[in-house]
Amino acid sequence: MPRPLGELEDAVMTRVWEWNRPVTVREVLEDLAQDRSIAYTTVMTVMDNLRQKGWLRRTAEGRAYRYEAVSTRAAYSAALMNEGWAASDNPAAALVHFFGMMTPEQREAVRDALRIIQSVDPSGSEEPEGR
Repeated sequence: MPRPLGELEDAVMTRVWEWNRPVTVREVLEDLAQDRSIAYTTVMTVMDNLRQKGWLRRTAEGRAYRYEAVSTRAAYSAALMNEGWAASDNPAAALVHFFGMMTPEQREAVRDALRIIQSVDPSGSEEPEGR
């Protein structure tokens, strides 16, 4: 189960996810440096730690590495939600409380997601319209 990302890990992963392409430590550093004072070696260490934790993969490009996300932010968020739900001694009550904290727009997004899931049978093919 994933542990929540630390503040700097999240800042790095946010950029990698938003840019949706392989990135260098230098690119991430330059963007982070707009908001904070940070050393190249700090960013390099964080990105290598994220690689070791399985969040990033890297490929050599000359003397540098390019890093890319192994999965999406949506998959990360879903795993965190699932972990929280699984840790509850009363999953149904946890869901009721979770849904109660949602905005109407978020609840509509849940309904949309359920419609999508219900329209796909276990074999992965979509059910006919009207079901």
